[in-house]
Amino acid sequence: MRVPAPFLRGVGLAASFAGAALLIGAAPAGAGEDGKGSGSAERPPKLAAAAWMLVDGRSGEKLAGQATGERLPIASTTKLMTAYLTLRDLPLDREIEAPPYSPLPAESVLGLDRGERISVRDLLVAMMLPSANDAAFALADEVSGSIPRFVKRMNGAAAKLGLDDTSYENPIGLDDPLNGSSARDLITLTRELREDRRFRKIVSKSEATLRSGSTRRKVETRNTLMLSDDTVDGVKTGHTLGAGYVLVSSAERMGVPLLAVVLGAGSEAERDTASEALLDYGFSLYSRRRALRRGEPVGTTSLADASEPLELVAARSEQVTARADQQIEVDLEVPADLEGPIAAGEPVGRAVLRLDGERIAAVPVLAGREVAASGLLDKASKPVAGLFILGGLILVGSAFVIAIYRGRNRPVEGVAGRTPEQRLVSRRRRTERRQEGKRE
Repeated sequence: MRVPAPFLRGVGLAASFAGAALLIGAAPAGAGEDGKGSGSAERPPKLAAAAWMLVDGRSGEKLAGQATGERLPIASTTKLMTAYLTLRDLPLDREIEAPPYSPLPAESVLGLDRGERISVRDLLVAMMLPSANDAAFALADEVSGSIPRFVKRMNGAAAKLGLDDTSYENPIGLDDPLNGSSARDLITLTRELREDRRFRKIVSKSEATLRSGSTRRKVETRNTLMLSDDTVDGVKTGHTLGAGYVLVSSAERMGVPLLAVVLGAGSEAERDTASEALLDYGFSLYSRRRALRRGEPVGTTSLADASEPLELVAARSEQVTARADQQIEVDLEVPADLEGPIAAGEPVGRAVLRLDGERIAAVPVLAGREVAASGLLDKASKPVAGLFILGGLILVGSAFVIAIYRGRNRPVEGVAGRTPEQRLVSRRRRTERRQEGKRE
């Protein structure tokens, strides 16, 4: 069936629900699919950390936190901003020359030789997984030409991103009174970074082999939480005497991404335990709910012949993972003024599912009954169509009358159309033929 375009979202519909959108009510706390699931009404855990925060990775909505706006030392999570500027300015396949770097005792380094050529991609991997300080230093120098200029860029970018609790003094995260941020700002920066597919791919690795440089190197992540929980897919660790143990982590379960920050933990084990407890609490708030059921009516749409509206039904069932306090909205997208013939069960549009305004799925919608083709009389019943049809009939009738009139008054060829001389000759010939017949 050919249907008129364009598609209209939520408008132009004779909908059976207010506002052309169906709201699926929030499920009770702890309810999953059909009222059963893993949802939890427990309170957020108490963590052994100076500050922490948990957010929904899709919307950025805060789910739990403590001292989220307090500015604290952040150790190597400083490198998140170094990665942000590098990804904006440098192609990953560019090879750069490593500048000289003199590490302090116990610093994490890749062991770059002065003048060694290595790719930006490998330096980013080394900076994010084993947290190599010489890799961060080399990237900062390549982006801006000097460390002071790069630090100025870092603070400028922080201001543009609205990181009001953040300031930088170096691209590495070494302890400095001027180098710090908050759990809230680290979440904001991480969400920005995770919009970049290249960043997500890098931080999701537990290990990698660096193929550029003077020698092949194998590196491993310091994110031990990733090694113990396979739903964790990043992001960055940090540790200094001033900052304690720090972790920005991301994880996804049931299709839901969460981001967590823990600052100032007393040990690596406490950092991981706190982060895991925070993520477990966050995911306990979500459960699977059936948003649409196959064959379920989702609304109606008007037809071109102005007959009874056409009921629309869902082509398949659809489940959504959501919190108990979230609403699922269904918007219809169907062509305006559908025309028959339409078979019962024929696809005529789609139902778009939105969670707190964000599109999460689309399900085809089908005609709930058969719609016959519109006939001439049906079209004539419409005011505008009727005028066009009436005008056409008048024109056809007028042409017919004119043709008849002209036919009656047209001279008969060979008689009225001949001259007197031609008629005289014709009579003479007829007379001669009669006389010849008598003589015979």
